[in-house]
Amino acid sequence: MTRAAVHAAAGHPLGAADPRQEGPADLRLVPPALAAWAAAALATGAPGDWTAAAVLAGLALAGVLLVRAAAVPIRRGRRAGAGPSGVRRRVNGVAVAAVLLCAAAGAGSAWLHGADRHRGPVPGLADRYAHVTVDLTVTSDPRPTRPRVRGDTLSAAGLVLDADLTRVTSTDGAVTALRTPVLVFAQAGAGGGAEAWQRLLPSTGLRLAGRLAPPTEGDERYAAVLRVAGSGPQVVRPPTGPQRTAGDLRAGLREATEGLSPDARALLPGLVVGDVSRIPPELHDAFTATDLSHLLAVSGSNLTIVLALLIGPPGLALRAERRGLAPRLGISLRSTAVFGGALTLAFVVVCRPEPSVLRAAACGLITLLAIGTGRRRSLIPALAAAVLLLVLWDPALARSFGFVLSVSATGALLTIGPRWSAAMQRRGVPPRLAEVLAAAASAQAVCAPVVAVFAARVSLVAIPCNLFAELAVAPATVLGFAALATATVAMPVAELLARCAGWPVEWIASVARTGASLPGAEAEWPGGWRGGALLAVITVLVVCAVRRIRGPWVPAGCVVLLLLAVLRPAPFTRMVTGWPPPGWALAMCDVGQGDTMVLAAGEGAGVVVDAGPDPKLADRCLRDLGITRVPLLVVSHFHADHVTGLPGVLRGRRVGAIQTTSLQEPWEQSAFVRRTAEAADVPLVRATPGERRRVGPLDWRVLWPRAGPGLGAGGPNDASVTLFVRTAGGTTLLLLGDLEPPAQQGLSRDHPTLPPVDVLKVAHHGSAFQDPGLLRTVRPRLALISCGRDNPYGHPSPRTVGALRAGGAVVMRTDTDGAVAVTGAGEELRAVARGPG
Repeated sequence: MTRAAVHAAAGHPLGAADPRQEGPADLRLVPPALAAWAAAALATGAPGDWTAAAVLAGLALAGVLLVRAAAVPIRRGRRAGAGPSGVRRRVNGVAVAAVLLCAAAGAGSAWLHGADRHRGPVPGLADRYAHVTVDLTVTSDPRPTRPRVRGDTLSAAGLVLDADLTRVTSTDGAVTALRTPVLVFAQAGAGGGAEAWQRLLPSTGLRLAGRLAPPTEGDERYAAVLRVAGSGPQVVRPPTGPQRTAGDLRAGLREATEGLSPDARALLPGLVVGDVSRIPPELHDAFTATDLSHLLAVSGSNLTIVLALLIGPPGLALRAERRGLAPRLGISLRSTAVFGGALTLAFVVVCRPEPSVLRAAACGLITLLAIGTGRRRSLIPALAAAVLLLVLWDPALARSFGFVLSVSATGALLTIGPRWSAAMQRRGVPPRLAEVLAAAASAQAVCAPVVAVFAARVSLVAIPCNLFAELAVAPATVLGFAALATATVAMPVAELLARCAGWPVEWIASVARTGASLPGAEAEWPGGWRGGALLAVITVLVVCAVRRIRGPWVPAGCVVLLLLAVLRPAPFTRMVTGWPPPGWALAMCDVGQGDTMVLAAGEGAGVVVDAGPDPKLADRCLRDLGITRVPLLVVSHFHADHVTGLPGVLRGRRVGAIQTTSLQEPWEQSAFVRRTAEAADVPLVRATPGERRRVGPLDWRVLWPRAGPGLGAGGPNDASVTLFVRTAGGTTLLLLGDLEPPAQQGLSRDHPTLPPVDVLKVAHHGSAFQDPGLLRTVRPRLALISCGRDNPYGHPSPRTVGALRAGGAVVMRTDTDGAVAVTGAGEELRAVARGPG
């Protein structure tokens, strides 16, 4: 039956609803949108003169093209195909002119925004690191910063928020009224404490005193960074009514989740309204490793789910069998679209009118347009229009990592996803499964090169983790929004809804944790644009190869190889990489500027000495060594570069006990170790001089620190737990922690019969502060130095390396050699380097 006959037989004034009657996708807005995006990205941060010249040149060229297009006579050939017509030349000229005009608009918008940021006294004051008193308007929610290890200390926790300066008073009394965007950094304990800062809402007016500093290089969103210390926020103007209402809703959702499990309590506000203030670093890392971090930010999918609940799938919007609450309640399609627009407005207010939220709302409106029209072809021009308008409104989005990922993923779902789904269905895959697989695979294929550019990694578990997590996203989002809506009027109902939402949220958290715990969850990849381009080319080649595959054997083999890469069974990994070498007795991990050592204590077991500065690096090293059980973890002292990686050592492993030095300094890091051990139910014990232990093939003696009132007189370094270890093969090891020369001299005096050793773990990352007498006494055959590449401290010192080599030692260092393993004994003793990276 022909399409006309189908409509005639329908018996309905509008004919039969036929989803196949769509024409080709309308791509006319795509080139102008991409041109504006690229021009804004290039012009952001570029010299103003060059940008102005490029804008004028683009406008002039577009004007010439428009004039020429208007002058082209419209003549048709005498027969079809008789050469190019005037209509076609005119259309092409207008299209090119439109691209040039949009590019000029994007560059011009970036130029004007840049001029606004650099206008006024703020950039100059920031270059002088001037102390100022400012009035400002908060434009974002406060966000907790993640403490970073800097040398042997952990940077102070704090909060950052975006704001617009409205008044600046410098130390000389000069007062300037302006409107300049800045980033405010406040220490968590400053003045009124973290709670006072966390309660701030957008549109609140503040008066603060602090020091201005230049923004991070390459960050064009702010004119300066305002660092506030020693004073709490002084509120001079309360937030607006809509923001107070939105703040009450968000606070109600947080209160409704108080009784949930830790993961659900942290994740549900983030999934619903993007509130990630409760998410711990290790859970955030798990979401990043599995490429599920898009669930922690407000995205168009949040609004899509709510709108789909109202109207049903977009493709059914014009069909008689369309589903959703609206047709069941008798609401017309036009009224439903208006109601959807109101929901979108409420979504923006509750989730904050920041650029990321506005981007999410634009993506949600794309879906709303599909619901109103029922045609997929409407989505691509809508996406292009959203990109064009958002880039012109805020050119900083052109360089936003989140914006690139959001648009890329949406574009992939609209263009590549349907094609891949159809191809899978032709090969016998059930329709619903084909749609889900195609959506996850297309989004990952497009987004993975972007992630590689900025993060220099590739997630090997992203597609399965996204598929499993997607099962719970819709119920968690719907129940979470229901809890948000009822929290301010009926808290018991909101708590019940939050409890129901907690189940799917816990499922999402378990998917992220399980995926991240797999040995090969992430693979290192070259970063930068070259790495992204390389991954994009490989992805295209793989897709082309898959299209030509016939039969089940090749896909089955690929699946097996992927499983081997993700699970990394020890025999397979050793066969491919040669790491760890057979019979290894000691391994020094490459954890950057810090220490982590592992002593082999039997099959799958290892005694770990120090945890390094980064949980991810410590966990990766132990995985590569095949360590699943840690009978004892020794913390030589409490500096951050030795203890901050502790959660990585504990992750997924049985740890018998944690042994520490007696000096509980620095206090913050020692408290961190106690909290972490208590949360993992691992006992803490303290090392005592002369103590002897034996685990498997290892036995050792604690040589230091010396007991008595002088403990720690030289600081935490001189209180390092120092071990003399002997392996079953007779290899002797001396592990010095970070002992300074006074403590090294004390060690020599307390143990005058200290024999020469086979392996020396050089103290304090090979710094210049070593006792030559101790080095001459122990005369190591192998000297191992753990230090980070390009560290700012000059570790290891050439003088120390030279002294060790002059004494006959072979020096191995993690900054140039990577992880190092020691094998053999006696004359067969040797060190095997894995290589940096």
